[in-house]
Amino acid sequence: MAELQTHSAHAVPMNLLEAVNRALARAMAEDDSVVLLGEDIGTNGGVFRATEGLKQQFGFRRVMDTPLAENLIAGLAVGMASQGLKPVAEIQFMGFIYAALEQILSHAARLRNRTRGRLSCPLVIRAPYGGGIHAPEHHSESTEALFAHIPGLRVVMPSSPARAHGLLLAAIQCPDPVIFLEPKRLYRLKRLPVVADGDPLPLDTCFTLRTGDDLTLISWGAAIHETLGAADQLAAEGINAEVIDVACLNPLDRDTLVASVSRTGRAVIVHEAPGHGGMGAEIAATLANQALLHLRAPVERVTGYDCPMPYFQLEPHYLPDEERIVAAAKRTLAY
Repeated sequence: MAELQTHSAHAVPMNLLEAVNRALARAMAEDDSVVLLGEDIGTNGGVFRATEGLKQQFGFRRVMDTPLAENLIAGLAVGMASQGLKPVAEIQFMGFIYAALEQILSHAARLRNRTRGRLSCPLVIRAPYGGGIHAPEHHSESTEALFAHIPGLRVVMPSSPARAHGLLLAAIQCPDPVIFLEPKRLYRLKRLPVVADGDPLPLDTCFTLRTGDDLTLISWGAAIHETLGAADQLAAEGINAEVIDVACLNPLDRDTLVASVSRTGRAVIVHEAPGHGGMGAEIAATLANQALLHLRAPVERVTGYDCPMPYFQLEPHYLPDEERIVAAAKRTLAY
């Protein structure tokens, strides 16, 4: 378990997008083997401007524009990683990543096992995910469970500027492939303190954002925003909710989740992805297996619906909101 990063005299206010850019710049400055590649990431700085200014700072040999070809981007990244580089590849939207699945699932995830440890695959694939920005079809996907299902892949989903910065630094240093999913509706939501010269944050661990004794709210990525809002509403009614940011979905820090729910006796899991087959189901199964005798109520899940993300007029009805989370929390407290 990791605690929320504390404020520091060296902290600089950044939004999540700026934190990603700063982490990339720092990683490239500290390690010449770090290279960036993706569609329009060089001259234009990417569709969201996450890599803005990096080509000018580090040159076109380390910040490479690619054709509109996700399979090529992922395959090139695997080749680079196997030969001593540390590529950070950008997929413009998570909904475009499926063309790259062959390279990611069949090669990046298996390279260490296939070579019996002779080769590793230290690459990061960044992709903005999720709804909330009124984007068209295929631009609002949230299919993290697909990647978390694959042995050999780390799946990381930050929920704040500080965690985006610290976890991206750690992902770039990781010797294995990391799918780094960035919640685009949080990109410019607010500026929060980030220790730009601080240590990388640990992978494979949950972050406890607030403590409480009455129930545990579990979430990750963009949905943390609504989860914290729901916790504030519950606190106003005298209900103290512990809030845990899972942050790394594979490997999953089961110990922190089980310890929290064993103490509070109640759990509500919140995620934007559809409920069926989602990571919430895996976490609920873990709690049923390892914390059953401590549970005072059934585990609740508040998720997206089992349908494609709708167009922008219906997005607010699809995304989990504070009202649905509070209602689920109160159902658990009724037992």
